[in-house]
Amino acid sequence: MAGCFGRSHLLELPTNQIEDYIADIANNGMATETQTTRHKLLTRLTKLCDITNPYEIKETLAKLKWKNSTKAMTTNTLNSYYKFLGKKWTPPKYQADNRIPFIPIEKEIDALITNAYAKYATALQTLKETACRTDELFKLQWTDIDTQRRTATITASKHSNSRIVPISPTLIDMLNQLPKQEQNVFPMKKHSFRVAYQKLRKRTATKLGNPRILKISPHTFRHWKATMLYHETKDIIHVKTILGHKSINSTMIYINIENALFLQETDEWTTIVTNNINEETKAINAGFQLVRAINETTAIYKKRK
Repeated sequence: MAGCFGRSHLLELPTNQIEDYIADIANNGMATETQTTRHKLLTRLTKLCDITNPYEIKETLAKLKWKNSTKAMTTNTLNSYYKFLGKKWTPPKYQADNRIPFIPIEKEIDALITNAYAKYATALQTLKETACRTDELFKLQWTDIDTQRRTATITASKHSNSRIVPISPTLIDMLNQLPKQEQNVFPMKKHSFRVAYQKLRKRTATKLGNPRILKISPHTFRHWKATMLYHETKDIIHVKTILGHKSINSTMIYINIENALFLQETDEWTTIVTNNINEETKAINAGFQLVRAINETTAIYKKRK
């Protein structure tokens, strides 16, 4: 059978089958994010070939210049879709790429925050401090923010654990400057956020002449936080809790990353005690990290020498 490339027209979309499939997985409790991802993926494939033909879809996947991780996700989606249609097939074997995530230095992340408009700067500061995923960010509600205890409650996604994480006075101040007209802290669509972030990233990389910034995705903030948190605490269980991982195996990668990045770095620290919000703000701006809040006014901060 000929491949599906080079066709001068689009195939008729099996719209009803896809919609019925999405409705079926929704009724069986599939997460909304997964429903959306699978719907977009199947619809995209219908523009390339006949997705009800297992031979043709396998030929298409072999020729597409997608990452193996994307092809593996596609195969999993098709397994589920074909099962719904009552079709049998022998799926191709694609394994997700086992790549070490890129970990930027803090000033590169801070450059993105500094160059962003207020709403997006606050969203990125939240990603930096809480290590939440972007879909968890969009679920964050004002009732999840406890300014007295300086915490944010993260509602889990992707079969993770929900958790309560500490946030800084700096982030609280940024949050307080946002309008509170809606229930959600960041009432924006994922696509709009993605487009705005890509423009910000390109603008910042060009302004600073630093192409490394182009490698920083919103999810990179999570990788950076996990690496720094393990470096500070050497407590992989604590990192697992902050990330919301159900399995410690998902967290273990940060031990290797931290060991590689900080092999030559000293473990000597400068420690200070702050007694009001002005002192805390100065400490944070100077690069100090919160160790422990003693009470509502007093806290201990540290910075590597």
